[in-house]
Amino acid sequence: MADAQLRLDDDRSAAALQTPDELQRLISEHHELDDRIHHLSSLSYLTDQQQFEQTRLKKRKLALKDRIEGLLRGLARPAPDS
Repeated sequence: MADAQLRLDDDRSAAALQTPDELQRLISEHHELDDRIHHLSSLSYLTDQQQFEQTRLKKRKLALKDRIEGLLRGLARPAPDS
């Protein structure tokens, strides 16, 4: 699911970000969650526990995406003139 992958290939480079380590950590965690969700989705049958885990992972992944997007939006704003 390539559209679910988050990348830093737009005009902003990691070196220009104020919080590159945090952003990279969040993106890495997002990818790990995506991999785990895909693994669970590939199973022909999910136990109740696996269904619960899949739902929990999806919610965490969405929260991470929101946080990443918030960081990127904040970085995209021009600095106020002093």
